[in-house]
Amino acid sequence: MTRQFDDILLGSIELFCSTAELGSFTAAATAAAVTPAAVSRAVSRLEARLNVRLFVRTTRTLHLTEAGRDYYNQCRAALDQLVEAERMVTGRQSAPSGLLRISMPTPYGHYRVLPLLPEFTRRYPDVKIEFHLSNRNVDFGDEGFDLAIRGRAPADSTMIARTLEDAELVVVATPGYLKLHGTPDSPAALAAHNCIQFALPSNGRNISWLFRDGEEEIELPTQGLYGCAEDILGAVTLARAGGGIFQTYRFIVDEDLKAGRLVELLPNYGGRSRPFCLIYPHGRHVALRVRAFVDFLVEQLRKGERG
Repeated sequence: MTRQFDDILLGSIELFCSTAELGSFTAAATAAAVTPAAVSRAVSRLEARLNVRLFVRTTRTLHLTEAGRDYYNQCRAALDQLVEAERMVTGRQSAPSGLLRISMPTPYGHYRVLPLLPEFTRRYPDVKIEFHLSNRNVDFGDEGFDLAIRGRAPADSTMIARTLEDAELVVVATPGYLKLHGTPDSPAALAAHNCIQFALPSNGRNISWLFRDGEEEIELPTQGLYGCAEDILGAVTLARAGGGIFQTYRFIVDEDLKAGRLVELLPNYGGRSRPFCLIYPHGRHVALRVRAFVDFLVEQLRKGERG
């Protein structure tokens, strides 16, 4: 059998990944206890083999090219898989380590996940975290993410989905807005008000508001002067400024409600929620850092629910 990867090539790939993660030849050289020239030669060796540029180099900066980013994502996943395979065979129970890349929606990141990350890294100091705040769906294979948090479980059978929580929805406005325009006493009364619109990133359509009237669940389109796309926090900021009425997650506006900056409307029609799920690729060997983060996040959110 002809070998496709000799020891030198595998070492070059490791040095390339380290350079991409640390941002310089010098830092990668220090981490690997070699010279910066050796790292530079390793990267050049890969570029010659692939016939592509992996980095854009200037006198002060070093950035991955688009091809470099794609190659890094695949190489990092392959190297991590080798480490996990070795751990499985030898039975070594080492601590979670390596780079963990997470994609999450903007509001859930700001209000739920990011405040928990310092505790996670205190527990697992060898895990480096790169987080991506966006409401769009990501491609795990092409973009190199380990985990994603989304508003619904995917139909894709290659993905594992764990429900993190059903986040309660609440309708809010400022006391100033209500003083000028009155307080609606039913969902139907919202037709006479300026309801801030939020468009779903997946299809660009304004999202309907959800209510419960006794046993009946209501999905109600609303209308207003303002439309917000991509980032729901923009619509919340507008509501805080008195721009209109908005339905959002209670965890975003909880402090505003307690402080009286916002007022909860239509509580008798409340109680609806939307789910948030933690999604990651299905595989026999899930990286230890991924398993650790999944267990940690579920544990912390359940602890928060218990108070």
